[in-house]
Amino acid sequence: MPSDSEPSEQGDLVRLQKVLAAAGLGSRRACEALIDQGRVEVDGQRVREQGMRVDPRTAVIRVDGERVPTAPGVAVFAFNKPRGVVSTMSDEQGRPCVGDYVEGRRDRLFHVGRLDADTEGLLILTNDGELANRLGHPSFEVDKTYVATVRGQVPGSALRDLQRGVELDDGPARCDSARFVQKLPDRTMVELVLHEGRNRIVRRMMEAVGHPVQDLVRTRIGPLHLGQQRPGILREITGPELRSLYTAVGL
Repeated sequence: MPSDSEPSEQGDLVRLQKVLAAAGLGSRRACEALIDQGRVEVDGQRVREQGMRVDPRTAVIRVDGERVPTAPGVAVFAFNKPRGVVSTMSDEQGRPCVGDYVEGRRDRLFHVGRLDADTEGLLILTNDGELANRLGHPSFEVDKTYVATVRGQVPGSALRDLQRGVELDDGPARCDSARFVQKLPDRTMVELVLHEGRNRIVRRMMEAVGHPVQDLVRTRIGPLHLGQQRPGILREITGPELRSLYTAVGL
């Protein structure tokens, strides 16, 4: 017979503090304190008394306004895609692909969006279809940060043009911000932040201002940062990072 921390398919309910503890909010006692302090909401209603039971698969739970993902089995990973790896879960041509790095896992993961083979950096892998849909849909305005390395010097006017907007063959495109990361005699590193998700958008924008990209890395998606994560490494997203990611897309 299932315990109240393991809901059955018939929809058993679980004590709220147990759900919060299982989601990484602390011990059950610490989670009881969160409830006592009025910091927990369930389905839009603030909870102040102990004893409430919820279905972790369907309840919308927030702590201090941040969504707490509680559905069992949900998996979210940050992957630093190496250069030369294609953004597919399998490849008929036998090229190295993202799926090679999660082969054998029980989670049926899929990647959110894509990076071209020549671009390194952050990809999100998950089995949560709604999270993936919102991360990829432009209406949710999840920004993405890239660092592009180009040959030679880049004038400030080029960055201003990128922010004002440039004309591409499939319509205008603009970035939210652009700044210099490093300026050397033989190369310049530029950081661009944008919501656009069109194919090779950063490379095409840089070409439009006369500075083709040599190397490109995506360093951030919404609140998730690549940090010191090495290429080829898969890192599970949990705790505050996971909550901020769900909150960023309005879940």
